[in-house]
Amino acid sequence: MPQQIVIAEQLRIAAVLNDERVDELVVAQGRYQIGDVYLGTVENVLPGIDAAFVNIGESEKNGFIHITDLGPLRLKKGGAGITELLEPRQKVLVQVMKEPTGTKGPRLTGNLTLPGRFLVLQPHGQGVNISRRIDGEHERNRLRALGVLIKPPGAGLLVRTEAEGVAEDLLIDDLEALLRQWEAIQAAAEAATPPVLLNRDEDFIHRVLRDLYTPDVNRVVVDSAGAVGRANAFLGVDHANVLVEAHSEPSEILEHYRVNAAIRDALKPRVDLPSGGYVIIEPTEALTVVDVNSGSFTRSANARETVLWTNCEAAVEIARQLKLRNIGGVVIVDFIDMDSRRDQLQLLEHFTQALRDDSARPQIAQISELGLVELTRKRQGQNIYELFGRACPTCGGLGHVAVLPGTDTLQPLASTAGLVRSAASARAEVPAPGAESESLSGGRRRRGGRGRGSAAAVPLDAPAAQLPLAGVGTSTTPAESAAEAVPGPGRRGEPELVAVPMDADQEVVFGWLGLNPMLLLPEPPGGESVVVRVIRPGDDADAVLEEARGELAASGSRRRRGRGGRGGAAEAVDEPPAVSPAFTPAPVEITPLPVQLQPEPVVTVSVPTSTREEPVALPVADPQEADADDSDQPRRRRRRSSAVR
Repeated sequence: MPQQIVIAEQLRIAAVLNDERVDELVVAQGRYQIGDVYLGTVENVLPGIDAAFVNIGESEKNGFIHITDLGPLRLKKGGAGITELLEPRQKVLVQVMKEPTGTKGPRLTGNLTLPGRFLVLQPHGQGVNISRRIDGEHERNRLRALGVLIKPPGAGLLVRTEAEGVAEDLLIDDLEALLRQWEAIQAAAEAATPPVLLNRDEDFIHRVLRDLYTPDVNRVVVDSAGAVGRANAFLGVDHANVLVEAHSEPSEILEHYRVNAAIRDALKPRVDLPSGGYVIIEPTEALTVVDVNSGSFTRSANARETVLWTNCEAAVEIARQLKLRNIGGVVIVDFIDMDSRRDQLQLLEHFTQALRDDSARPQIAQISELGLVELTRKRQGQNIYELFGRACPTCGGLGHVAVLPGTDTLQPLASTAGLVRSAASARAEVPAPGAESESLSGGRRRRGGRGRGSAAAVPLDAPAAQLPLAGVGTSTTPAESAAEAVPGPGRRGEPELVAVPMDADQEVVFGWLGLNPMLLLPEPPGGESVVVRVIRPGDDADAVLEEARGELAASGSRRRRGRGGRGGAAEAVDEPPAVSPAFTPAPVEITPLPVQLQPEPVVTVSVPTSTREEPVALPVADPQEADADDSDQPRRRRRRSSAVR
């Protein structure tokens, strides 16, 4: 498959593209990079874990080296313990094997390796090793014989895959360059004072081409004209087969080839599959968990084909994501359950084939008893989450924010005043009989209170138009509501009049449930003070609203005239009372009271109250019963009327 390599040398980021899709990233932006050679100082030796911490720079995190990675020091003293091999303040020549991750410092090794174009020099190694990807037996024998002849004494040599079919003189030139590099490191280590960096691959283009170039690459794109010559010089004889060119706008090279878009997508947990399924990838501190789901896959005719097809597609995508995200360590893949053992083996073979091109050499285990596929992948540098991900400042990377009891600011709809109320709360606000007459007879009003005279009497069977509603700009009484709605010093502006069409059934339902008629509007009003008028079938909305405006203006004028000072109307002793028992205040409730067109036979029953008695009209079924004398047996007559009803 044709490949192309995009190199942004200024940002030290490179990408390998297959069919214009990013499959692998190389980033060299950290303080410590794999392959760096340091002269460090031993800070602490821990015999309990057979390891030591080495100071290799100004960072707070010291490098970690295990006894198995000491290299030449361990070879000299055999099977001695860590305390016999290392001691504090001892100088050691080490190389970064793993970049720092999280709270851990870089992993170090004493077995130094110097990679070249075709060979890898191991100054403290032994023998000649051939890459396992070179399949031809004749070619392997040729390279092994050549390596034995040119290998320096006391060192090891590794023949890379790129050496297949390469002439002997090119291999010798590559080895001589590596030997000069090793001599320079030794000379610098003798004269330097630790901790100090001795060797690093400063040429990013050479490093990328050395690690990523394969015969399948047919194009290399760089971000500067000067980088073209260095890339051609490194490729050498392969220059004729590869097109090397510079991008016209260096700052837009990652956007043009969709490298930034691939990074953004790789930071997301979900990866969609072509058939409609999807994969969820969740990294943790100990391992990485991968879950496969069929999603909206509908291509196959039966469940077995659907599961097998989805799993095979997921295996290819998981292999790509492991390289793209540079996920290392233990990986657990939860494929869709398959009952057939033949399908399981076919999936494992397909998964192994997809991972074959991975340079980190993943090792796959068999499917476990729970149907999980376990594999390990060698850690090579930082993964994409550590490079381009930052912990959320709000949740600290947890993915959720703790909301303790009593601190949640999100309230349910039922608790919003004026929108939804239960029938019980609506009936509880109906005052006792006589409260309205007491209010009209001069009882002291209390603003915002629930005491005497705080609301007008409303029958229990009243429609929604007569029920008091909270949160719509009304006060404790209709008169005060109108007065408060009139603009004045320290007052809000004129209330907003809203017309709501309702039929008789809706009025009854809204009245019993205590619902706000504004719920029938497509959009609720935005003002703080709202007065609602119900428009019944046949009524003129403009006329009803005009009448309501007049009533509000008249009530507001009377309210302002009645306020003379701190005591209000109560201090104007020479003035006639503002409200007389025979005077009915202008109605300013939500909607006008319904008008009864036909008289209804009633029976009058005297009910004692705390202040005065007032006749209450109750409907009866028999008109003749209303003519009877009820002065002798009021209680009996009341029970009889209730039974008739």
